[in-house]
Amino acid sequence: MCGRKNSENEERGVSRNFKTEQEQFWAGDFGNEYIERNQGAAVDAANLGFTSRILSCMQPVKSVIEFGANIGLNLKVFRALVPGVELSAIEINLKAAEELQRMGGIKVYPQSILDFQPDYQRDLVFIKGVLIHINPDSLPDVYDSMYKTARRYICLAEYYNPVPVELTYRGNTGKLFKRDFAGEMLERYPDLRLVDYGFAYRRDVQFPQDDLTWFVLEKTGQ
Repeated sequence: MCGRKNSENEERGVSRNFKTEQEQFWAGDFGNEYIERNQGAAVDAANLGFTSRILSCMQPVKSVIEFGANIGLNLKVFRALVPGVELSAIEINLKAAEELQRMGGIKVYPQSILDFQPDYQRDLVFIKGVLIHINPDSLPDVYDSMYKTARRYICLAEYYNPVPVELTYRGNTGKLFKRDFAGEMLERYPDLRLVDYGFAYRRDVQFPQDDLTWFVLEKTGQ
């Protein structure tokens, strides 16, 4: 059975030869369980409020790609708020990638973000709750990939900390890292500017999120 799965993945152009333990973690059973925990009407409503706020500080966008889209809950909201938007998704977990395919109208890259090769630019590159789970040594490569893929905007929504720290994540070590992701991108790419930022609180009575700090960055072309 294992050999059959590997063969099917090769036929679909999907590499399962991961570079880091974090990739293997999210591609496997833990990633499958995450799908079940993070969906429902309350999640959809919270995402709607969150994404509306993000879009309000941008000029209109016609194309969005999400790095680490899971089953597409965020993309579903973009579709509702921006009729006719072109959507793309990168997703390492094959079960989640299949859900994305079933949504229809989404260009799906069923692979690790670390394996993604930017093919063309989108107006907005969006990432939410994903950079915190990437091996810190691999972050520069992810930043480069996001930057190259963005035509104008990059939105990061992650756990913030002024200095890098590691936390235990659901009993697992080496799987959750907080830092100033946006600040690192601003320092790495001189033509990026900070458009807006904010905090989404888990105790918000209308649209709770998981204590995320979000940042919208824009390419200035300078």
